[in-house]
This record gives sequence, C-alpha cells and structure tokens, in this order.
Amino acid sequence: MPLHMTKIAFGAESPATLRAWLESHAGEARTSTRYLPKRVEEMAGGSLYWIHGHMLVGRSPIIGFEETGQGRYWIRLEPKLIPVRAKPKRAHQGWRYLEDADAPADLDGGEADDLDAMPPALMSELTKLGLV
Repeated sequence: MPLHMTKIAFGAESPATLRAWLESHAGEARTSTRYLPKRVEEMAGGSLYWIHGHMLVGRSPIIGFEETGQGRYWIRLEPKLIPVRAKPKRAHQGWRYLEDADAPADLDGGEADDLDAMPPALMSELTKLGLV
C-alpha cells in the first residue's frame, strides 16, 4: 500500500479554484517543500491529499520529487484533482504523511459535482453530522 501526504491548499478559495490551478499546468503541476520526505520510497503510487476548510477535499497523484536547485524540492503532481469523501483534517504547516488505511475514498462523478457546488462550511457541518 502506498504512503500519501497531506498539504493545505494555500491560496485556493475553494476546491474548484484548486482544480483550476492544477488543470492549468500542462503535463505536471508542482508545489515546493523545504525537505524531501524521509519515506519517499514508500510514496510510489501515492497521492497528495489537499486540505481546504479543515477538510480533506481531493487528491492529486504524486509523480515524484525533484530538487529545485535552490535548496528545496518540487512535489511533482498529476495536474488533476480527484474528489474524495470529505474528511475532517486539522490545519498544519508543510505536509504530513497519511497512511493508505486512513485515506478517504474517492467520490464518483455525480457526488463530486454536488460537493464542488457546496460551500466549504456547509460541507464541513454535513461531514461532522455523518451525512456526507
């Protein structure tokens, strides 16, 4: 089972704007990090799960890691956002590991479209109530 990571979707106003940013990159999207994960070998086949509004809202498959040449590393991602069943997640700085067993399930197309239109605060409350 692959190891995943979580990261805050900093600057994204909504999951829709995060999706637009990812899809605006041809071939791959990149985000930087100060340190290369120590468990990088376990992340083959893993994803970066995005946190928005204190919820895991989607994932982007990880292509790999690459030095930027400036003492940092690129997290290379497939330029897509795969919606997942919303799951509460506290905000944190940088990134954190996420075990495969703890990762939320992907949503199918219909559910994903409904959640994109839903305000993050409402999605958070419905999730807390166990309705999403």
